[in-house]
Amino acid sequence: MSEQSQATSPSSFFNLHVEGVGYLNRVRTVKPKKGQEFLACTVSAIRGSTDDIGYTRFDCKVSGAEAKKIVKLLEPDVTAEKTVLIGFKIADIYPELFTFEKGDKKGQTGVSIKGRLLRVKFAKVNGEAVDLPQPAHSSESESDAA
Repeated sequence: MSEQSQATSPSSFFNLHVEGVGYLNRVRTVKPKKGQEFLACTVSAIRGSTDDIGYTRFDCKVSGAEAKKIVKLLEPDVTAEKTVLIGFKIADIYPELFTFEKGDKKGQTGVSIKGRLLRVKFAKVNGEAVDLPQPAHSSESESDAA
């Protein structure tokens, strides 16, 4: 390989993306003891038959400027306990074990699915569509054009 092709070859990694529709909850700013604070939320993804809906809960760090802007825009509606439905893209999911500290399950082990909320495709608050800021550019359309 030439030096030029080595310099321009991108690093390799594997993507794991989950896309779907779900409810936005628990929007919050997390301030860890070490490191920078970050925006986090919970997405309750809807799955299964419309006759027997199930939910999978993702605890997400909000990644990317556009996703952060949209989640911040929707935060007052979540805080006001309105129903906020979103189309989402979550990446890099992984399970994390924890111990319940209170309630009926105190002392029991639970599992949280963690991930990074990359994109909010659409949003509805109490059934009404919300105009979302449009991304400056779309990486998907750029890769299609290449």
